[in-house]
Amino acid sequence: MSDLINVAKLAGVSRATAARAFSDPHLLRTDTLQKVLMASEQLGFRPNHIARQLRTQNSTTLGVLLPSLLNPIFARQLQAMERQARVAGYGLLVATSDYQPEREAAIVEHMLRQRVAGLVLTVADADHSAVLQTLQQAEMPFVLTHNVPQESHWPAICVDNRQAMQEATDHLLALGHRHIGMVAGPMLQSDRARLRYQGYGDAMQRAGLLSLPVIEMASHTQSDFARLQPQLQGDTPLSAVICTNDLLAISLIGAAARAGVRIPKQLSVMGFDGIDIGEHMAPSLASVTQPVDLLGAGAIDMLLQQASRGTRVLPHQIRLGASIAAPALSLIANSREPS
Repeated sequence: MSDLINVAKLAGVSRATAARAFSDPHLLRTDTLQKVLMASEQLGFRPNHIARQLRTQNSTTLGVLLPSLLNPIFARQLQAMERQARVAGYGLLVATSDYQPEREAAIVEHMLRQRVAGLVLTVADADHSAVLQTLQQAEMPFVLTHNVPQESHWPAICVDNRQAMQEATDHLLALGHRHIGMVAGPMLQSDRARLRYQGYGDAMQRAGLLSLPVIEMASHTQSDFARLQPQLQGDTPLSAVICTNDLLAISLIGAAARAGVRIPKQLSVMGFDGIDIGEHMAPSLASVTQPVDLLGAGAIDMLLQQASRGTRVLPHQIRLGASIAAPALSLIANSREPS
């Protein structure tokens, strides 16, 4: 990375003036400041040592990177984080990646240039994220939410996605379902979804049943019923599906109704997240509930403590709803092995 001297040379100013552009920009003339900032941008220079000083003395802004605010789970988490940060005297700078891993680096770089004091973020893949390596090298405090690092010790706060999905599948198995599928958005964009699929597979294997390939949708929040419909036909149709988030489950229930599939008589549907709107649907949505208020507030606490390492696992619950029921007798008959 180019150092401050190279920035000064390119801008045609002294090193002291270049340093002042990052530490006391209000002391420089506008045209001089713009020259330094343009040179810094051109050379890819980020003043780590100055940023550290600003973080420890002056910065009262925390960065937040979330996949989306269209999903109420992230919006409610953000609200909890904003409340907790405000109590501690901090404001939030918020950005969304739209579930696009390639956008994460640009967003984080922008936040570093904005001199945030630390970041709370959810990335596509915590164990293979170059963004987290960048933050570590910049000595920038950060906390992951929802991500569950498997090969590293990044600070994180989450539920046990694998265990939660195993329990959700166990509940459907206890109702008598044997042909259960999992519906997800693009799997490469979510390490959480991959862990949930492992939990589904754990439960099916323990029950001596075949776990099916993920029914992958093009979107994390919009279902394409045509991708599921073939699984509802034939000699062994699915009697239940678990979706990797509630919005996907709600979309699927609507699509099923339009296709004439009755929920839960013909197909039980369970979600994941426990968003409030699911309880007000007809039928009400069964779901794995995450303590999102606790997660949001806990992420800010972990970030400001800065001594936190490893993963803090929060409790989850299974919220029952009218979207799941025991399978119809005809489906049970079809699921029996031939004698």
